[in-house]
Amino acid sequence: MNKALIAFATIGAGTFNMTAQADIVDSVRLGVMDHNVKVLTPKNANKEDGFNLSADVRFSKWNLSSETWSPHPYLMASVNSEDRTSYIAVGLEWDFEFLEGWHFQPSFGYALHSGKLESQGATAQERAVFDSKHLLLGSRDLFRTSFAITKDINETWALQLIYDHLSHGQILGNGRNQGLDDVGVRVAYSF
Repeated sequence: MNKALIAFATIGAGTFNMTAQADIVDSVRLGVMDHNVKVLTPKNANKEDGFNLSADVRFSKWNLSSETWSPHPYLMASVNSEDRTSYIAVGLEWDFEFLEGWHFQPSFGYALHSGKLESQGATAQERAVFDSKHLLLGSRDLFRTSFAITKDINETWALQLIYDHLSHGQILGNGRNQGLDDVGVRVAYSF
């Protein structure tokens, strides 16, 4: 599935310029994420190696209610460097400026991932060894929740500290639900 994610990110990158000219795209973000860290899923953290490279397109704000509460739709891909869990996601992000040039940006969305779902092995011992080295997410479909703190550098560029959490929450799937936490930094370019 990583080849599909790389193709998706490449195609998306090629459309940035075209869509930005049409006032559809608000910003693009590129980042490096520490993969499967100890945040909400401490007992399952560090089962997967590597880091994730993320690419994110945030679209113009939907004016659903007040200017403050209207979300930005987004589309993103996160590809793991060690061919472990990668994912693509769509969702909504809100943007709250809490100090001049500082933003809190929570988001909620839907993700599809390439990771393992359930334990594998013919014997209990083989399954135990597999479980100790693999994150078991239980469902191909996951919710993606993220929180970013963004600092504007100027009108065009910004830096972000971001936290991503993926889980099916026993809603999109059943059984294993070990969850996945990534933390990283991104650079954002606004059109």
